[in-house]
Amino acid sequence: MKRIIYAILLFMAGNITVQAVNTEIKYISGTDADNTVKWDFKCDKGRNSGKWGKISVPSCWEQQGYGEYTYGRYYIKNQPLSDESGHYRTEFTIPHSWKGRIIEIVFEGVMTDATVTINGKKAGGTHQGGFTAFSYDITDKVCIGKRNTLEVHVEKNSKDQSVHAAERKADWWLFGGIYRPVYLRATPKTALRDVAVDARADGTINLWCAPIHGNYSVRMGITGVQDTAYRANHVISRLTGNNGKSTASALFNNIKPWNPEHPNLYMLSLELLDSADNTVHSDSKRIGFRTIEFHHRDGFYLNNKKLEIKGINRHCFYPETGRTASRRLDLADAKLIKKMNANAVRSHYPPDGSFLDMCDSIGLLYLDELPGWQNAYNTKIGKQLLKEMVIHDANHPCIFAWSNGNEGGFNYALDSLFARYDPQQRHVIHAWALFDGVDAHHYPAFQTGVARMHNGYQVFLPTEFLHSQYDKGAGASLNEYWAQWQKNPLFAGGFIWVWADEGVARTDRDGQIDTDGPEAPDGIVGPHRELEGSWYAIRDIWSPIKIAPVRITPRWDGRFLLHNNFLYSGLDEIKLLYEIKNVSSPLINQAHEAILEKGEIKFPPIMPGETAYSYPVKWREADIFNLTAVNAHGDTVNTWSFPMKYADQYFAKEKANTAGRHKKQLSVEFDQTSGMLSNVRVNGKEVPFNNGPLPVGMKMKLKSIEKRADGADSVYVMKYTGAADSIVWRITADGLLGMDAVILNRKDGGKFDGAFFDKSIENLGFSFSYPESEVKAMQWLGKGPYRVWRNRQEGMCIGLWDKEYNNTVTGESPQPLVYPEFKGYHGNTYWATVISESAPFTIYSETDGLYLRMFTPEEPVNRRKGQNTMRKFPEGDISFLMEIPGMRSYKPIEQLGPEAQPSHIRINKGDEGIRIKLWFDFNPKP
Repeated sequence: MKRIIYAILLFMAGNITVQAVNTEIKYISGTDADNTVKWDFKCDKGRNSGKWGKISVPSCWEQQGYGEYTYGRYYIKNQPLSDESGHYRTEFTIPHSWKGRIIEIVFEGVMTDATVTINGKKAGGTHQGGFTAFSYDITDKVCIGKRNTLEVHVEKNSKDQSVHAAERKADWWLFGGIYRPVYLRATPKTALRDVAVDARADGTINLWCAPIHGNYSVRMGITGVQDTAYRANHVISRLTGNNGKSTASALFNNIKPWNPEHPNLYMLSLELLDSADNTVHSDSKRIGFRTIEFHHRDGFYLNNKKLEIKGINRHCFYPETGRTASRRLDLADAKLIKKMNANAVRSHYPPDGSFLDMCDSIGLLYLDELPGWQNAYNTKIGKQLLKEMVIHDANHPCIFAWSNGNEGGFNYALDSLFARYDPQQRHVIHAWALFDGVDAHHYPAFQTGVARMHNGYQVFLPTEFLHSQYDKGAGASLNEYWAQWQKNPLFAGGFIWVWADEGVARTDRDGQIDTDGPEAPDGIVGPHRELEGSWYAIRDIWSPIKIAPVRITPRWDGRFLLHNNFLYSGLDEIKLLYEIKNVSSPLINQAHEAILEKGEIKFPPIMPGETAYSYPVKWREADIFNLTAVNAHGDTVNTWSFPMKYADQYFAKEKANTAGRHKKQLSVEFDQTSGMLSNVRVNGKEVPFNNGPLPVGMKMKLKSIEKRADGADSVYVMKYTGAADSIVWRITADGLLGMDAVILNRKDGGKFDGAFFDKSIENLGFSFSYPESEVKAMQWLGKGPYRVWRNRQEGMCIGLWDKEYNNTVTGESPQPLVYPEFKGYHGNTYWATVISESAPFTIYSETDGLYLRMFTPEEPVNRRKGQNTMRKFPEGDISFLMEIPGMRSYKPIEQLGPEAQPSHIRINKGDEGIRIKLWFDFNPKP
């Protein structure tokens, strides 16, 4: 019995000892936007000001119904700047077990100037700067075991002019408040503080911490996070002093290094030991073993592998919570970015710690930037904020480099200080400048490159390019930009601007989304992460698996040529699944897809950078061959589709099965002077499809009309001068209307007087009129589900698609945003049904590569300076086109690559010309 009691006492003593030496955390606020705590609050100006109320902490006070809203470009627009201050008050208790320990209060982020008092005593000086964590030692100001009063006075705008210029004159919404968590931290008087770890790919750990005087050592051990069976022996290293810090080192064997494709993580346990090997303090850090290096005139290397950074700029922002994040939404963002095949993120300020945790966990590199949007902090404050940022973030393996400000917001006196706090000695760049071996030029034109960029001899990493405002975005011209830059081995990658529309849900407008006009609808996704077409284009362009173009014909050998564009992974980590489909048209019955075969495509081992053919797959005649690459987590890496029939072959197959087709009476009328369709009637009922074919991008003049019978069909043969040689209209016995046009086959246009096609071709084909008000939806076989532009074709697959009518203006429409947009250009159209209650019809194409234009998208009302975001659409409502325009980006079309530029026409003697052959069925099945 005595032995049992003695053992229990020893166990309790052991517990007491462990408890006494551990770092302990106690939250005073909530932990994130999803888990808040109510504090007392009073705002001095604006909404709900001048009285005490309750506020959720953490939060931005504007989103809690206090103060006023300001977008950071107010100074350009001569708008008023909201300048309220807020006063917070709450109580907390200190556990008795914390007696004799150092007690700190930690604020992860406050906007912008924070004055903290504990029990009426100032905790320290006012902290200025809204994006970094800060703390105060309040040991001598708190009462153990009693209620303590915390008060925080927050100025929304800093009293320091350099902080105000760096953070509040910026291209983002300006919020106020305690927007990140607040907690108490207790440590022993002698403790490991400001721990920064360099965990290298060979298993070496170099540890830095704040100076500890005396004879101390550190015991280190690691445990696998994913590989929970991994346990490493504890290694004891003597702490030594060096340049104002204490250091220690260790070596662990058989570790798995961290990289974006294999984000292996470990928990590093740390015990501070005194001279008698007693544990004085214990703590832990989550780390990844990897070696990050920058080599001038070469590139960034991770574990001896040169990086190609596929980056996205991102604001820490959500419509309902503003700058206050939640782990749930951070994880969703990180996953969605990763699924787009990006591998890196940048923001204009240090993000909330939870997002860096997510990047560590799922494998996203991070460029961590000291704020200074276009103006720099003064040196005194800049030194403090830089120290806070680096010490807070240094142990995240996702961080591959630091950035000192943005677009001129550089304080050069701070550059050398990054290395003072970072044992990894990560490189420092200046975002948009050519500085210290990295050209981070912003928004280069495709042609940019006089002795720099792809024509230069320095590493180049544009930290902002292809501005995504409205539908200008991101995916447009990315393919050719990337291919151009990849020609130079000094290309390190780039960061697209920007991840999401920064639209705030205004609490003073019943939750209406506000992007401050054209200032903030800049995203690849919407405010609530609605996917725009560019998301799919980027996923395709940045796919780590490249498949060479192939045309599936009867002579195809069943193989695909695969290139492995991963940095670290073999393609054995990917499954490549296929489906062979038939797609029936509505020519007889309702359209539907049928999967004829499916399986997995096998291929030999293909390592990064290698190219090889897959093993042949047995296939059968069908309509579409689809491929889907899936990673080990079950996520789709990319999808591809390959048509198995040309358009005329597909229509011939469908037409061959129309023996039981219901016949109807179709009558048409043509204008005798222009040859345009003027009236269509089905069984005596008028269909409002007319005023075509109106030539687009060309001119033609009717010369003659001949009507004749061809068996049971009625035929109208129209001859023209100009771009069109002839158009043959055919009314079949079963009620189809055919149009067979031959264009651009005569160099002189049949002796046409003057030019008969545009010098620069943006649209080319024919248009018709059809009232938009009649349309309810559309179904089609072709590329989808999103519209395309000449320079944004990627990411869309040929298939059977449906979408209801919407009038979405990308990035601007009232919420919720409805995507895909209904209006615009649709690629590779085989057929399309316009669904209408009163006048439905289906169009069939026998012409390959035909674009279907469905109406004209509206321009954003709030577009900048009234400049159109899209090139002019053709006249009419529905068009059938062989050419469409490109979509501009931040740069005008003329400064983008060849894919964005208009086409040109050249006709040689003997050319057969271009044939646009269509069929119209004015009685499709519902």
